[in-house]
This record gives sequence, C-alpha cells and structure tokens, in this order.
Amino acid sequence: MEILEPQIKRGFTPHQVLILSFLVLISLGTFLLALPFSTNGPNLSFIDALFTSTSASCVTGLIVVDTGTKFSSFGRWVILLLIQLGGLGIMTYSTFFILFFTKKLSFRSREIVQQTISSTPYSDIGSLLKSILVFTFSIEALGALILSFRWWFQFPFKKSISLGIFHSVSAFCNAGFSLFSTSLVNYRSDPLINLVMISLIIVGGLGFMCLLDIKRYILWKDWEKKRMLTLHTKIVLVSTAILLGGGMILILLLESGHSLKGLTFPAKLLISFFQTVTPRTAGFNTVPIGGLTNPTILLLIVLMFIGASPGSCGGGIKTSTFSVLIALFSARLRGRERVHLFSRTLPQETTARAISILVSSVLVIFVFTLGLMVVARGGGGRGLFPEVLFEVVSAFGTVGLSMGLTPHLSTLGKVLIIMVMFIGRLGPLTVAIAVGESKEGVRYKYPEENVMVG
Repeated sequence: MEILEPQIKRGFTPHQVLILSFLVLISLGTFLLALPFSTNGPNLSFIDALFTSTSASCVTGLIVVDTGTKFSSFGRWVILLLIQLGGLGIMTYSTFFILFFTKKLSFRSREIVQQTISSTPYSDIGSLLKSILVFTFSIEALGALILSFRWWFQFPFKKSISLGIFHSVSAFCNAGFSLFSTSLVNYRSDPLINLVMISLIIVGGLGFMCLLDIKRYILWKDWEKKRMLTLHTKIVLVSTAILLGGGMILILLLESGHSLKGLTFPAKLLISFFQTVTPRTAGFNTVPIGGLTNPTILLLIVLMFIGASPGSCGGGIKTSTFSVLIALFSARLRGRERVHLFSRTLPQETTARAISILVSSVLVIFVFTLGLMVVARGGGGRGLFPEVLFEVVSAFGTVGLSMGLTPHLSTLGKVLIIMVMFIGRLGPLTVAIAVGESKEGVRYKYPEENVMVG
C-alpha cells in the first residue's frame, strides 16, 4: 500500500457552502411561511411550511396545500422570492452584491460560483454574474408583461399583474408553482399562454453558459472568423431538440385516443408539446397527470429523470450527462475505447463522472421509493408503486408534477420527499462529496487487480 501526501483543507469546502446556503434559505422560508399573516385561515404546520419552503427554494413545485388559495399575498411573495433565489442559487446573488459593494471577491467565492454556474474557468466572474442577472430579469419581465396582458382580459388589472409576474418567474426558474388550483389545465388550448410558458421553461432549462455562448455566436461581427459554438452548447441544443420532438410525438400517439380524445389536432399538438416540455423540471400541466395512460406516465418519468441542462434552474441528471452516457454506450458497442461527440474526444473523467451521476441518482431514487412505499398507507403501499415512483422521480428532478399523492403524504412521507427535493436540487454527487469531505486526511493507493464484469 502506497501512502500519498496528506491533503489539508481549512474552512468549508465549496460544496459545503452551497449546501449551507440552501439550508439557510429553506430555514428562513419556513419561518416566514409559518407566520400567521402568510396564510389565509389556520397557520401552516411546521412540516407543511418546511415542505413548501423546500419545494420553492429547490424550484420543485410539489405542494401539500393549494398555493393560490391557502397563502396570503405576503405568503405568495415569499414563495416567489424563494423561487427566484433558489432558481439561480443564493450564492449567485450574494456574490454579485459582494462585488457590487466591495469590488473584491475571494478565491473561495470564485470557486463556489464557478462550480454553480460553469464547468470551465471564467476570468471575469463579475461580468458573468451581471450578464446572468440582467438576462434573467429581462426574460422574466418580458414573460410577465405578455402574460399580464393576456390575463387582463379575464381578471382585474392588479390580479393580472400578480398572475403574470408569479407565473413568469416560476416558469423561467422551472419551479412549477401556479396560483391556479388546477395549474394551467383551464388554458390548455390557449396558444399565447402555452407558447409563452413553453419558451420561458425551455430558455430557463438550457443553462446560462449555453445561452451566453449562443449570444456570442449570434452577435459575432466577423463572419469570416465566426466563433463556433462550444461542444457543451451543441450537446445541449441537440439533445434538447431530440427529447422535446420525440416526446411530443410519443405523447400525441399515446394520448390521442385517451386524454386528448375529442380535441382538434392543433390542440392535441399544443398539449402534447407542453407536456413534453414541462417534465424538464418545470412542473406545470395542462392535462390531469393522474388521468394519463401508463405508457405516458413511464415516458414522463424518463423525461423527469433526464431533466434540464447543467448550469440552469432545472434538475435531473441533465441532458449533457444523458448524451455522454449514450455516446459511451455507442462507443462500447463499436469496440471503441474513446468516446466521441461532434468530432471531439471526451475526457475519461467526464465519462466517469457521468456514470457516477447515473449510479448515484438511480440509488437515491431506489432508496427513497422503497422508503416511501414502506410508509405509504401504514407500511404496505401495495398498488401505489406508479404513484410513489412518479412522486420520487418528480422530487429528485425538481419537477413538481404529481399523480395526486403529495397532499395525502404522512409526516414521514413529507420528510422523505423534502430530502429528495434537496438532494435533487444540489445533485447527489455534490451532497455526497460535501458530507464525505474532511478538513484533514490521508489518501491511500492500493495495488491494482482486475475482476470479471458483465
């Protein structure tokens, strides 16, 4: 056994700081939502306040009480603030204000923001944060303006404004919270609301580095020396297009004679596309999820598990991880050692991390599905497997879609879902690394020996 040089770490690691920032945000949100003036009628219980705060901070959208009727105006604004802070990450905002007031940023803060937003080094963190915040608020403002104008024809002016702002922020942050008791079911055939919400969800789920790369590509002045899109951006765009297009066609075929029966073809197409977009961690729905066929439910579970893209407001294992795994599988089938995508060779560290993310994610879903099955209906939960699996994957992918199980969860069941939402927002690997990291330790290197696999 070879003893390597010990590594000494002082203070909190970036992973631990990220987790602590979310814990602080969730705790503050729980306190505010438990206040008497945050709700209409009886106060929220501690567990319901904690569940709602976690769901909003982790931009999930699962609810145990109706958001539009249970919460007062103050309570709804608290939820909206939690969504906004949780969507971009509270460290993004805090780092921006540190730079704004002090003009200085420690190496540790740079490292934290770097791991939150981008996988590659970025020289000017201040400029990057400014671009992200300006872009976010601009897109949310545009979405709020269009939605408010649409709802102005149906509701009083003040209410239409609040509806527009709330749903625009919730959609861009891929949160899935709605002020309507049936989400957007009543607007399933409204093209304006559907297209605006779809656009906000997709843009919010692409990832900020991808969006900035697209912006640079479009605004590049010298077309003879046009800067090409990065490999990451290409993977995200292509995988997103394939998932959305393929998902829409499958839902259209599976539900045409069921939940979409009797509707016009344009309405079927619109609903199918919306329900393909929303499992990308958004959580809105225009048809009752519990009324969908089992094949469609399975498809939604797969889409929720894949989720959005890295550096975005969404969860899941991410589209790029899924693409790397497919490329790895294809390479192994062809007997190739190296993994290639778009005429580029992927580092072995990238493929190893993709495998680790897949294994850890499946393990988390298995453990919590098993746990929720045990506590469901007094310890049996027989007959609830699709609902429980759907609930856990929805929480892990920070999606927010539900087959109706969430409001009926026991206290222990709510605690389990809270844990899944938290792990899903930060990523199972981030949580595991943060828990396992020690301030001081010795690394060992053991002799190698091969084993038979497969």
